[in-house]
Amino acid sequence: MLGKINSWMAGMNVLIVDDVHACLPEGLCEVGCNVLYLPDADRGEIIANLPGKQVLIIRSKTTVDFELLNAAKDLKIIARAGAGLDNIDLELANAQNITCVNAGEANSDAVGEHALGLLLMLNNKLAKAFFEVRQKIWLREANRGVELAGKTIAIIGYGNTGKAFAQKLSGMGVQILAYDKYLHGFGSAIVKESNWEEIYEAADILSFHVPLTSETKYYLDRTKIAQFKKDFTLLNLSRGKVVHTNALIEALKIGKINSCALDVLENEDLKNLNSTEFEEFTYLSQNEKVILTPHIGGWTKESYHKISNVLLLKLLTFS
Repeated sequence: MLGKINSWMAGMNVLIVDDVHACLPEGLCEVGCNVLYLPDADRGEIIANLPGKQVLIIRSKTTVDFELLNAAKDLKIIARAGAGLDNIDLELANAQNITCVNAGEANSDAVGEHALGLLLMLNNKLAKAFFEVRQKIWLREANRGVELAGKTIAIIGYGNTGKAFAQKLSGMGVQILAYDKYLHGFGSAIVKESNWEEIYEAADILSFHVPLTSETKYYLDRTKIAQFKKDFTLLNLSRGKVVHTNALIEALKIGKINSCALDVLENEDLKNLNSTEFEEFTYLSQNEKVILTPHIGGWTKESYHKISNVLLLKLLTFS
């Protein structure tokens, strides 16, 4: 199929600096690109190999800032093999006429399934019960679950992953509210387009599916938490800094947030936490009302292929 695409990229020099599915470098080579694949490159190697490259393909480990862009005089495209663009200085890239693309739609099913799995684990105390049974502790009443049916779930951000999560929830007997500042008219038979006032009033569960931007940094803070009429369950599968960790911990301690599942943290480099981050992580990791996973919501065997394939097709059909 790729041979039939009249790609404008023929002859371009491409640098890939993270692990991607083989379909991406192979597809680019097929249309005549010169691909340098350095999945284990450190920052120094990336900078050293950027001159003369028109396309840079990254995942989450690479921060594209002034230092990198200063070395990338020939760069035309930065392609992110994943959903977010928060590790790219978009303002500076735009000033240098560099186009940034991602593959946000490719891992939406993975994130939706992971979110549902985390919610079911929380409601039914599955992690707690499992570790107790491993220790030959058999407690039924202490692990009594809560059913999803009849609950109101608020989804913040109704892009690819928010929609996927709603679809996964559609057969669970829940009411789904969704808010997205930049989308309107998306209400359907399964989801009600909503606003923060209605969410504060009705939500039993709050799930974030937004990119990290200047608008969404610490989106959930003490002020917002205090406005919820009921105690609620929190899911965050977007970016760690969307939720103010200290405010979350305060709310857990008083029961305003009754449980939470985080696939992301403010600092995911657990070997290099400052004293405050270490204290916060220790509290969260030892709390039986909290589930933590290592930013794997969108990282399945299927999404590994889909992300690279979607990105390949975007690059080859870019105009």
